[in-house]
Amino acid sequence: MTRAIVAPRGILDIFKFLEALRAAGIHFKLRSSRDDSISVDFTLVGCRVEVDFFDDHIEFSYFTGDESVHDDWKIMQGLLDKYWSDD
Repeated sequence: MTRAIVAPRGILDIFKFLEALRAAGIHFKLRSSRDDSISVDFTLVGCRVEVDFFDDHIEFSYFTGDESVHDDWKIMQGLLDKYWSDD
């Protein structure tokens, strides 16, 4: 179990959050795909997490799955067909 991390409330807390991840030995990536936020992405065993820091709040998503490796391209094409749109 890791030490409890104080819940960030907005972009001003991002440095404390990153330091807490470092202290826990959790590697992360910073990303900016929106004009109004900075994202912190990291992976835990069996769980990928994306945390978006806005001026006045945070939002996060997490993704769990079986992490299987596939080599049948039909599966990839099915994922693209189902989940991607260029609209």
